Amino acid sequence: MAVGKNKKLGKGRKGGKKKVVDPFTRKEWYDIKVPAIFQNRLCGKTPVTKTIGTKIASEQLKGRVFEISLGDLNKQAEDAEFRKIRLVCEEVQGSAVLCNFYGMTFTRDKLCSLVRKFQTLIEANVDVKTTDGFTMRVFVIGFTKKQPNQIKRTAYAQTAQVRKIRQTMVDVLTKEVSKGDMKELFEKLVAGSIAEEITKSVESTFPMQNVFLRKVKIVKAPKFDLTRLMDVHGDGAADSGKAIAKVDEGHVENIGTAGGRL
Repeated sequence: MAVGKNKKLGKGRKGGKKKVVDPFTRKEWYDIKVPAIFQNRLCGKTPVTKTIGTKIASEQLKGRVFEISLGDLNKQAEDAEFRKIRLVCEEVQGSAVLCNFYGMTFTRDKLCSLVRKFQTLIEANVDVKTTDGFTMRVFVIGFTKKQPNQIKRTAYAQTAQVRKIRQTMVDVLTKEVSKGDMKELFEKLVAGSIAEEITKSVESTFPMQNVFLRKVKIVKAPKFDLTRLMDVHGDGAADSGKAIAKVDEGHVENIGTAGGRL
C-alpha cells in the first residue's frame, strides 16, 4: 500500500481508552437488623447504589432477601448451624435495614447426612394460615428407626404405616402453626418443639428419628403493616413511663362583680 493513501491508518480508536471506575465507589452500606427473638441483632451489612435522581437507595433495598445461618444469629445454636433463616427487608430507618421473617431451609450437606440405608424416609407438606394472615407452606422430613431390643437389621415401615404417619404429621403441623402468628412460629422453629411433638405423636405407629421441619416458606403474605414489624423488632410495645399524678386545680372562686371565674 502506498504511503499516505489511507488517512485512517495508524490512528487510534475514537475516544481513547475507557476509564475504569470501581463500582463500589458509588455504593453505601446499611446494617442488617434482624427480629428481637435472635441474640445477634446486627448480623451484617449490605451494599446498595447511592440515591441518584429518581432511584432512591431505600426503595432498592426493600424486598431484598438475606439468608443467614442460625448459628450466626444465636450464640447457643452452634449445633443448629445447618438451619438457614431467610429474612426480607421491609423497612429502612436511617442506616438500618429492618428485616422480617421470610422462611427457613436446611443446608444440603445436612439433608444428605440424614439419608441412610435400612430405614424409611417419610416426608409431608401442608399449607397453613397463621393468626396474622400469613399462608405458610411447611415441609417436614423424618426417618424410621429400630424398635427397642430389635435384632433385625432393617427398620422399614409398611405402606399403611407410612400413610398414617404422614397424616399425623399434617395434623400436628396444622394444629401448631394455625394457633399462633408468624413470630410464634419462628420461635417454635428455633426451639424445635414442633418436630418433638411429631416424634411423640407417631411413636404408637412406628418409632421415628431425625424428624425436622426442613423447609418453611411464605405462600401468601398480608399487606405490609409497620406496627407489626415494630412489634417483631421489640419496638412496638406501649410506652411504660412513670404515672403522672393528678394535679389539684384548687378552689375556683366566683366573683360576683366581674361575673367570671379565677
